[in-house]
Amino acid sequence: MSGKNRLGDREQGTGYRGTGLIVAADEGRPGQIQSHRDLVVWQKAMDLAVSVYQLANHFPSYEIYRLSAQICRAVASVPANVAEGHARATAKDYANFLAIAKGSLMETETLLMLAVRLGYLDESDASETLSLLTEVSKMLTVLRRRLVR
Repeated sequence: MSGKNRLGDREQGTGYRGTGLIVAADEGRPGQIQSHRDLVVWQKAMDLAVSVYQLANHFPSYEIYRLSAQICRAVASVPANVAEGHARATAKDYANFLAIAKGSLMETETLLMLAVRLGYLDESDASETLSLLTEVSKMLTVLRRRLVR
């Protein structure tokens, strides 16, 4: 990654699938997992969190301690659980944290859909974020399946 990026940002086009795990290409050593930050699923979950936080800024002010707070907590726990699981000692523990991340992801999806139904967001505003959410969901499922084999 270049030094111009903020902490947690990622450059486009760095995905790599050479080791059976979905990881980002590390400068000169594609497929090497040095930390959870190398996982494309974590990077995309971070992108999702930023997107959801930006959408939550459009909710009415009276929702700041209700729906806004809940959706932000839910989406922040997705990359956090991927990171914590990656740091665990066993594949079983890692898979468990990925399952928790998936649960938080589904909570986020439900709350986004609720925001659309309540009229806080237009479907068109939420569609890109929901597409990213679906992508992260598929990645979590694939990674978890590979760990529990």
